[in-house]
Amino acid sequence: MTRNRSDAPVVAGADLAAPSPRSLWSLALIGAFALFTIAVLSALGVWQIYRLQWKLDLIARVDERVHATPLAAPGRGSWSGITAESDEYRHLRLDGRFDNTRETFVQAVTSLGAGFWVLTPFDLRAGGTVLVNRGFVPPENRDQATRLDSKVTGPATVTGLLRITEPGGGFLRQNDPKNGRWYSRDVSAIAADLSLDNVAPYFVDADFDPKGGKYPVGGLTVVSFPNNHLVYALTWLGLAAMLAGAVVWLARDELRLRHIRSSLDRASGHRTGPGGTPVKLS
Repeated sequence: MTRNRSDAPVVAGADLAAPSPRSLWSLALIGAFALFTIAVLSALGVWQIYRLQWKLDLIARVDERVHATPLAAPGRGSWSGITAESDEYRHLRLDGRFDNTRETFVQAVTSLGAGFWVLTPFDLRAGGTVLVNRGFVPPENRDQATRLDSKVTGPATVTGLLRITEPGGGFLRQNDPKNGRWYSRDVSAIAADLSLDNVAPYFVDADFDPKGGKYPVGGLTVVSFPNNHLVYALTWLGLAAMLAGAVVWLARDELRLRHIRSSLDRASGHRTGPGGTPVKLS
């Protein structure tokens, strides 16, 4: 036990063992970084909430289109205005006839197995040509002679879903028209390969035809939209809340340290030396 000049009792070395508060400069840096990060995480969370609403609206619109009464296919005058957002998956009705002499086979994997989509030009009665995906065939039925029961000749009416062209090819696989290898339904490339003119910039996935032959099998379009936006929103906002909680804990801890240091200084008669280091008076 020692005494300072005012004879106040002090425990030697007790104040030196107390943890020191952080400097104001380090606190300012930590606070600025934390606030910036919280703002960014919160913004990402809010953005995902907006994306969630957009995706729900999209799903509702597409569901309405798919189950709507088929409408006449867009004519040549409206082809330039067709977009995925406003037109994809519209239920259409096409009047005209198939050109069965020209078929294109695009590799496909469906619920029926691996095989091909059969794309056939359909000459519209009103003018122009639309590529119609008549449906799926397994490899052994690629030859038209093996599915003559489904061959449609003469005037016909087809219903199906409007699909947007798929340029380029599939994942890590480029279309190879020269060798007849197609991995995506690229309308312009297929039209060029078949020497077709005046072709619509979209294709149509034909509905299932119960009166048709065994193959091709139509109506296999998968309408699905990944919707993980709520999970992402909760993740970003959760991280922001956790960081905010850490900031609150740090602030409370800093106040506690400063309270301890202040109490020890008053009890021991210490003064603050250079650099904020407490120095005990002799």
